[in-house]
Amino acid sequence: MIPTAYLRVFQPLDAFEPDEQRHWERYLEERTPAATARRTYRDRETADGLGLLAPAGAEHADIRIVGGVTYLSPWRLRMRVLAATLAFREARPMELWDRIVPKQEARRAARELRRIRRHSPRAVSFVHESPWHVPIRWFVLFRDQERRLDRGRDGQLRLRYRTTVRRAMRRAENAVPILRRSELGPIGELILDLHQWMAQFDPRSMVELDYAGLTRVMSWDELDDDHSARDVQDSLDLLHKLEFPRSAEVYQGVLERWAEIRQLESMN
Repeated sequence: MIPTAYLRVFQPLDAFEPDEQRHWERYLEERTPAATARRTYRDRETADGLGLLAPAGAEHADIRIVGGVTYLSPWRLRMRVLAATLAFREARPMELWDRIVPKQEARRAARELRRIRRHSPRAVSFVHESPWHVPIRWFVLFRDQERRLDRGRDGQLRLRYRTTVRRAMRRAENAVPILRRSELGPIGELILDLHQWMAQFDPRSMVELDYAGLTRVMSWDELDDDHSARDVQDSLDLLHKLEFPRSAEVYQGVLERWAEIRQLESMN
């Protein structure tokens, strides 16, 4: 599996539409700790024998219980795969991109994505994912005191940040004008995209940054020393005070840290 980080929104159970809420209530009743769902896929052949992996099976969700309240982050794998298929074709990342996602497959993905959104206008992905690194802009949403580094029941290291959607949106709102007044204006627009994404959810929701599979390619010392959210906030504070050289130095340190980790992708 490719080491991947996730940015997830967890919405209170009672904030879902009635039909979907009943579905998740049944899901919670039937779910047991030992029966952790695994992502399942089916192969679908495209041109020249190449194939796509499409989600198969029932819909699942990640669950958090905080303060006696149940929060869910539905996987909505089908929607995410369709969106990723179209994004891959638009990005044209390699020479054989047109054979991997032919025009016919792209049209089919676009039609199905439109059908999903037409059938359920409020359907939105609860998850952003990033292979081999954490995008720097995600750290703007969090503070160092919201960081948790520990071991799960399986003994695997876990590093997560968690805050409320309200706080994350306010932090994004504060960061955008600071960035727009600098050479980092394009990053401000990406953070604005995150703000608009979070605005689609119930304001009582939580947002979580999960290093997930990245912890398998990072040592304990690397994880313990990684305080990227704190460093990004320090850089923004310095930028706001017009202390450009110091702000750039702190920001460059974060970039270099993640560039080292991202280099593992080329080694694989």
